[in-house]
Amino acid sequence: MTERTPRKRGFHRLLAGISVLGITAALGASASLADEVRVLNWKGWGTDEPWAVEAFEKETGTKVVHDYITSFPEVFTKLRTNPGYYDVVVLNAAFIGQAAQEGLIQPIDTSKIPNFAELYPDMRDAPQLSFDGKVWGVAWVWGGTSVSYNTEVFSDPPTSLEVLWDPKYADRVCWRDDPEDSVRFAALALGQNPDDPEDMDAIAEKLKALKPQIKAFWKSGDEWLKLVAANECDLSTIWTNNTEAAAVKDGLPVSFIVAEEGAIAFRDGMSIAADPPNEAGANAFINYMISKDFYAGWVDIGGAPVSANEKAIGDLPESSLTREILTQPDALKRLNFKGPLTDEQRQTYLDLWQETKAYFAQ
Repeated sequence: MTERTPRKRGFHRLLAGISVLGITAALGASASLADEVRVLNWKGWGTDEPWAVEAFEKETGTKVVHDYITSFPEVFTKLRTNPGYYDVVVLNAAFIGQAAQEGLIQPIDTSKIPNFAELYPDMRDAPQLSFDGKVWGVAWVWGGTSVSYNTEVFSDPPTSLEVLWDPKYADRVCWRDDPEDSVRFAALALGQNPDDPEDMDAIAEKLKALKPQIKAFWKSGDEWLKLVAANECDLSTIWTNNTEAAAVKDGLPVSFIVAEEGAIAFRDGMSIAADPPNEAGANAFINYMISKDFYAGWVDIGGAPVSANEKAIGDLPESSLTREILTQPDALKRLNFKGPLTDEQRQTYLDLWQETKAYFAQ
């Protein structure tokens, strides 16, 4: 399957269904949209898909303007230094509480977002998104950071995180260069709480034990994809949706597991920035993004995470790795959704990871 074909199909599905997305209802009978809606998000993370932007703009007459982040701290920097500029901000649920506490986002009137009623209750009502009697983030998508493996190397899928430390795969592991995920993976492997490990010395030793295993570190999904395409990795730590995209769109021999020790999971929400210039447009855009019709288009092009919209999961093809693996009840029980970290924890993780990489360089 080429990328061009599913993009076209997804676009037409969206154009056919967009009028029933509830955009008009989200705006209200007497509301009018400003000229643009400003969105803060990671580049390439759904909201800026060209066919999706075009469909929304055609229906509403509102231009979608994106600004991009490359790290979670950058989200806060941009919101703090540009008050009253953004309308919609995509946030990992673990950060929504901090953003609300700092006054960087505002409560959401979900009566103006009709598709809110279609969300899975446990996603919709997650305490990281709704607290103090208010909704601060609308559940959008979720997924995992897990172990990807080369299906031509493994006749049977691995079952444990310990495969990452198996000498058989020395110099064949591609690892995400991220302090928080690194600590969480080591904690899971050691049976510790990934959000609040009790023995950081043991985690440090576990990470240092990766030294003979590491082939390369990667920071972006594109870097990881190039490593896999060049046959540099038998095993990787990587987002599950990137693994599926590599298999479906690029035809690479990869799949992923939810290990017996568990996997890291994320939940992304859509928030409205404090004092947005176009609140009506923000409501309409969020309503569009959480719709099953938008998700159908994203699934068409490959690499979509899991929608928080209960009606949307039926659009996942039977062959989807996400549907086959990630949404199964036994796998869901082993997912560890990221919780909030304190600034002190983040600094501890960063210091430990820098120390680990310095050890690798020796």
